[in-house]
Amino acid sequence: MTEDSSCSNSSKSETPLEAELLNACFKGDNDRIKSLLRQDATIWCTDETGRTPLHFAAASGSVSTVRAVLEAGIPWNSLDVGGYTAGDYAEQGDHSDVYNELVDAGVRAEMVLSLVNSGKRAVPNEDYLSNPIEYSGDRLIDAQRNGVMMEWEEPLMREHAKLICPEPGRAVLNVGFGMGIIDEALQELKPRRHVIVEAHPDVHKHMLSQGWDKKPGVTIVFGRWQDKLDEICRLGPFDGIFFDTFGEFYQDLAEFHRAILSTPSKSPSPAGGEPILARPGGVYSFFNGLGGDHKLFHDVYCRIVTLELGRLGLDVDYTPIVTDSVINPELWKGIKRPYWMLKQYNLPICTWRT
Repeated sequence: MTEDSSCSNSSKSETPLEAELLNACFKGDNDRIKSLLRQDATIWCTDETGRTPLHFAAASGSVSTVRAVLEAGIPWNSLDVGGYTAGDYAEQGDHSDVYNELVDAGVRAEMVLSLVNSGKRAVPNEDYLSNPIEYSGDRLIDAQRNGVMMEWEEPLMREHAKLICPEPGRAVLNVGFGMGIIDEALQELKPRRHVIVEAHPDVHKHMLSQGWDKKPGVTIVFGRWQDKLDEICRLGPFDGIFFDTFGEFYQDLAEFHRAILSTPSKSPSPAGGEPILARPGGVYSFFNGLGGDHKLFHDVYCRIVTLELGRLGLDVDYTPIVTDSVINPELWKGIKRPYWMLKQYNLPICTWRT
């Protein structure tokens, strides 16, 4: 993405009417936009670089124009040919109010979509669990060459470990072993009880070959967390919980929150209504790779997590960690799709509201 004087001069869309619409969006001319739409200009037009009216509206710096374009039907998460969001154009122009408007729109849209799609999902991560995975040097890769976990996460995992086990003698739960990076860090912190839930048979086999079933305080629960809730509950409560599964989506993370962190005043957990995360002092965290390929997407999901956990009685704070070194093509060589391409990782700290 470059400085864009061409937003107002070189728009090329299907018709002159639509080119004028893009120009009006860039100028923040709401009256002209409404007039052109009444003349049958389509809001779905783009220029030769794939920029939609929303990209041009974001570049204009006008919140009202962004709202008008969104209300006309353009998705908040539209990408141009270069893979840039409208949020990228807002930030390039230092239009923080426009960026915040896009985040708000994304939160509203995704929460509505979550309600519409609730109950429609197949078994989460079924394909991932039924196919082999490969431990290859500093990475764990699935059958489609997706990165399941990579060594670059090690500094992040150490911070997560210190967060959920700040002193020896804690009871901790980790859902998703992967390469075992956070579990190695947790073992160094000497928890009293260390429960690991892992569903992939190849990872489970690897864990046993590495002697994890014999490490101090460790209990391995083999299977999908959705199927093992009763067993997890019996092993709790926990002072710290970490969640990092692969092949699942935000809806599955939200389901985990409702199942594990429910309080007696909300939907009861399998533990008879008592939360599995001990309180006071219990800390929950998760690998925050949500929307990790676009900053706008990531900020939207961070906000959604805050809202949804707030309803369960938890406060959410984020500790920023610089990850700009991860944006390196060599690091992702051989990986089908990089799962993290942002300069800052927002480490979530979730605690019971006081």
